[in-house]
Amino acid sequence: MTVRTTTPDLSSKDPHWWRQAVIYQIYPRSFADADGDGLGDLRGITQRLTHLAALGVDALWLSPFYPSELADGGYDVEDHRGVDPRLGTLDDFDALVAEAHRLGLKVIVDLVPNHTSHRHAWFQEALNAGPGSAARDRYVFRDGRGARGELPPTDWQSVFGGSAWQRVPDGQWYLHLFTPEQPDLNWENEQVRADFRTTLKFWSDRGVDGFRVDVAHALAKDLSEPLRDLGAPELSREEALTGFEPGTHPFYDRDEVHEIYRDWRKILDAYAPPRMAVAEAWVPGARRALYARPDELGQAFNFEYLQASWDADELRRVITGSLADAAAAGASATWVLSNHDVVRHTSRLMLPPGTDDNAWLLSGGRAPEIGEAAGLRRARAATLLMLALPGSAYLYQGEELGLPEVADLPTAVLQDPIWEQTGHVRKGRDGCRVPLPWTTTGPSYGFGPGGSWLPQPPGFAAYAVEAQDGVAGSTLELYRTALRLRRKLLDGETLTWSDDEPRGVLRFDRSDRWRCVANLSGRTVPLPAGEVLLTSVPLEDGRLGPDTTAWLAL
Repeated sequence: MTVRTTTPDLSSKDPHWWRQAVIYQIYPRSFADADGDGLGDLRGITQRLTHLAALGVDALWLSPFYPSELADGGYDVEDHRGVDPRLGTLDDFDALVAEAHRLGLKVIVDLVPNHTSHRHAWFQEALNAGPGSAARDRYVFRDGRGARGELPPTDWQSVFGGSAWQRVPDGQWYLHLFTPEQPDLNWENEQVRADFRTTLKFWSDRGVDGFRVDVAHALAKDLSEPLRDLGAPELSREEALTGFEPGTHPFYDRDEVHEIYRDWRKILDAYAPPRMAVAEAWVPGARRALYARPDELGQAFNFEYLQASWDADELRRVITGSLADAAAAGASATWVLSNHDVVRHTSRLMLPPGTDDNAWLLSGGRAPEIGEAAGLRRARAATLLMLALPGSAYLYQGEELGLPEVADLPTAVLQDPIWEQTGHVRKGRDGCRVPLPWTTTGPSYGFGPGGSWLPQPPGFAAYAVEAQDGVAGSTLELYRTALRLRRKLLDGETLTWSDDEPRGVLRFDRSDRWRCVANLSGRTVPLPAGEVLLTSVPLEDGRLGPDTTAWLAL
């Protein structure tokens, strides 16, 4: 095992590179498989990094690659400073970072501080130590209610359904906001805080350029006795927050969480250049901006944009609010259309307003049917709109190929614990995690020399990198061209809206003398003045067709 004793010298790089970067999310188990076991791995990623360099992204973000039994796709972490043996070794990780840096790519890793795996050494120690022990204080253990403690301590619900409490043989209960295999840590415990300081330094010392912080809004909890019931446990995370004054929910978005991130920022700023961080915080925009303050994480994911429908008025409202929230925090805005937890936007943006994503998945993608060509056209338009916005754009692996959601996976092959946790009510997130196609033939379309851990549909061959590389008009070439242009055009972090466009059309000018026009209406519209730099699909007699975006030089 190679252990770095000095910090790689990255001081010549722009310390604010992340403010308008394009960051590519890799779900390691589904990106590339080097050893042929059907599971993506670190060596597979390293072998394919030239794809990202050619694409033109600034950084890659690795979803968890830590030791895990995969009770939640790798977010049940057994060792926050290790590598899952099925995915490689620390030497493999070092080789990946070195190759990424050689190619000019930054590396961001997922940090999962809210919980561990139930297989984590600390949790096993807690189970053996018994009630009242120092080991149990690292987690959230409580006695149950009822005459014999047979009832959960509160009515809190897991994100995946059912009670957020699990009983252990000695009668106590432990908190798990996610699966029972993911016990929540107690962030009031100084050992927990110290251990994550060590983790931040461990990966930063190995050359990592930043961190994506999972469930950043849930670390601080009100654990004072008696614990408070929510009173409406069936509400979603977002709905539950509305019943409390900001910062006072028992376990989401508490004001005390910001003390943790101010402490982390001191560590991140001790490196040259400072390590960046981005929060996954499912909270309203004004509250989300707090996580993005310069003395905290610096940036936060914008879920309002991801959840917005393909509607010009809604998107303008979300974009305007997001830019204002980011500016108020001294941060840059973030934009994302797809990730490892949601239906791919090539399919999602075609669903009629009000359509339940889960119901559509349960129908196998047949209610309603989505035309792949129409979905791809809309997705390409959405991509050019997003890449024209000031701030950071986060891409999800495979979207540069135009991959649709694999909605018709048979239930027998599903791996996402949501399927079992909800009693087969929610199909889960496997459809966006199907391994990537690299070639048009082979047992897994070039994903690896063997098969793939989730089945790839035959239609994936047409989306493969091999099928699109160098092909004019392909989605892959559209992304490459857009990212090259974006790098040249960006200067400043503001935009100016036009109020003279037809209904359903978005137009804004950038301070750097270029313009974006997106036609979200169902009709062809005139193109405003400017030299055409790029369009998501060809113009129609010089006019902008439906579901089309254009970039223009002024």
